[in-house]
Amino acid sequence: MDPQKTIVLALPRGGVPLGIEIARQHGLRFDMLLSKKIGHPLHPEYAIGAIAELGEPIINEKEMRRIDPVWLQQEIQSLRRQMHKRRALYDQWLLVQRIKGQTVIFVDDGIATGMTMKAAVQSVKDQKASHIIVAVPVVPENTCQDLLKQVDAVAAVDIPRHFLGAVGAYYRHFPQVEDKEVEQMLSQLD
Repeated sequence: MDPQKTIVLALPRGGVPLGIEIARQHGLRFDMLLSKKIGHPLHPEYAIGAIAELGEPIINEKEMRRIDPVWLQQEIQSLRRQMHKRRALYDQWLLVQRIKGQTVIFVDDGIATGMTMKAAVQSVKDQKASHIIVAVPVVPENTCQDLLKQVDAVAAVDIPRHFLGAVGAYYRHFPQVEDKEVEQMLSQLD
């Protein structure tokens, strides 16, 4: 990998610790790309879509038919505002990285449905990244197969055929990474 043409993009907050370590170990540039799940209005944990800060939303077409379009637009605007606020919080430590012609390595703490990762991937495709790699500790086999239709490679420690339903189930200890922890990690970047 050419360090001048490769960037590690972590999906915050969970992907930040691993992303920083991968960037450090390989002498690569580090940044983050914010991507948020669009949760079902009645069951917020159930993803009906996702949106990345630099792209357009991706929506599960089957769910789209059952969702109030006014609610959906309001939710998308709310998520954009949340991402804008979080980006402002983190940007004091990060430079905005150019994506065009770069190899992008996406890092997260794991993938379940893949919606937020797919939105992130689409956003860097739209910016003309030359290659896209997804690196995660765990991703369900069916989600991995879906991602491989959009990216050049998926690197994962575990690709279970029968996913346990949540990324946290694959960790002994899975605390939520808080904004303050991310800020502290970013402040210590070289």
